[in-house]
Parts: sequence; C-alpha cells; structure tokens
Amino acid sequence: MIGRLAGQLAEKTPPRILIDCHGVGYEVDVPMSTFYQLPALGEPVSLLTHFVVREDAQVLYGFASAVEREAFRQLVRISGVGPRTALAVLSGMSVAELAQAVTAQEPGRLVKVPGIGKKTSERLLLELKGKLGADLGPTAAAPSDQTQSDILQALLALGYSDREAAAALKPLPAGVSVADGIKLALKSLAK
Repeated sequence: MIGRLAGQLAEKTPPRILIDCHGVGYEVDVPMSTFYQLPALGEPVSLLTHFVVREDAQVLYGFASAVEREAFRQLVRISGVGPRTALAVLSGMSVAELAQAVTAQEPGRLVKVPGIGKKTSERLLLELKGKLGADLGPTAAAPSDQTQSDILQALLALGYSDREAAAALKPLPAGVSVADGIKLALKSLAK
C-alpha cells in the first residue's frame, strides 16, 4: 500500500492534484482542507495517502495530516459511505468540527455538507460515536463548553490549524471570557 508521497507539485485542479515523484506522476484526490495548504506549483510537497483499489479503478487520496487521514479511514468504514462522500465531509468541515458534531450528536452540521442527507448524517453520527474523538486524540476533542468552542472557532477562522488551536486552548484559565480567551490564545501562539 502507498502510505506517503513526496515529490514536486505538478498540477492543481480541485479536488485532484498531480505529484511528480522522480518522473512518475501520481494523481491524488485531496479534501479542500489539504488543498488550501498546498505549496505553489513546482514546489516540494509531501502527503500521507490512503490507497483504494476497486474493481474499476485504483485511487490515491492524500492528506496533510495523520488526523485527517484517520478521520477519512473512519468515515469509509461506515456502510454506505464511500471515499467520495468521506472526501466531501472533510472538505466541508474540519476534523475538529466533525468531532464536535459527533460528540454533540448534531446531524444539522453534517447536513450542510453537499451530498449528505438527513439519514446519512444520522448514520455517520451513530457509527462515529465513541470512535472519532478516541482515535483522533486531543487535537480533535470537542471543547468542554461554549466559550472554548467560540475561541476555537475564532482561532480556526484566523488560519491556525486544528492542532495549534487546540494546544492554545489548554493553558486557558477556567471561566475566561471569549474575548480574553482569544487574546491569551493568540499570545501563546505568537511565542
């Protein structure tokens, strides 16, 4: 199985990219969260991959982080959810947002993703309950209250990764306001 690709980024056509690895071009489908993190054409790139072999095709899916790849793998294990649907989910929401939706059992958040209906969202929530947060570690764990959730969303909106935002939340004192929490988190991220 192909677990990782490293080479030069040759083409970018969402959601597919082409990575040139010593003269061999690999087509890789990526979620939009990974696509936005890609370097310019001709620059070196390294992605973790998931290789799918079907009767009619062999497809590589690429991810910027191990957490994202693990979420993809959890999604494709669910009956009726294929790689395209899993890619759509990860393109429509971050892994942290998905983990929050699973923890809170909020099907409305998943229905907003194109291609996900009410029944599919309910099945995803049921199947992922107890699996997603445990397998993805502390970076995807849901915040303990609404204030931390708001701070996390603000940090993600500012362009910080899930891991950076979650790490910045840990040292915050209990009962901090959203505004003060954002300021403290930004100070810790600036170090």
